[in-house]
Amino acid sequence: MSSIASGLKGRAELGVALLLGVAGVVVFVDASRLNITYSQTDPVGPKTLPYIVAGLLIVCAVFLAIDVLRGGKGEAEAGEDIDLAHPADWKTVLPLVGAFVANILLIDWAGWVISGTILFWGSAWALGSRHYVRDALISIGMSVATFYGFYLGLGIPLPAGLLKGIL
Repeated sequence: MSSIASGLKGRAELGVALLLGVAGVVVFVDASRLNITYSQTDPVGPKTLPYIVAGLLIVCAVFLAIDVLRGGKGEAEAGEDIDLAHPADWKTVLPLVGAFVANILLIDWAGWVISGTILFWGSAWALGSRHYVRDALISIGMSVATFYGFYLGLGIPLPAGLLKGIL
């Protein structure tokens, strides 16, 4: 093992610092490319907040990297219902991932209400609920409520998909 690799052993948090730094640079570059199409009478402008976020991401990345290189380590999760000695429960994780992937693949074609219902029902099933009809009814209600909540409350139209003209 090389001296660099042995010196970095046990310092996986450097990957998180790198990710934060890259995210900060991406936000900064993206903010610098914003086109301002109105008169600049506003002293703050639309670029200010993204620049602040980018700067904070980069500062956090630098501080985290310094802390890790000085020997700092993140603490393991200390939950009373979590046994860190056991491996991940793939019988739960894989169906959850499947529900999220199905939502991603179906949302444009089938619409939010259908894909969201599959997401909510699949998540409940993956987490152990076996009340299929009740879960389906709750999932439909949640999907319709979030559809209209986004549309009426926030002014953000979610895709209607197959239910276009009905919703």
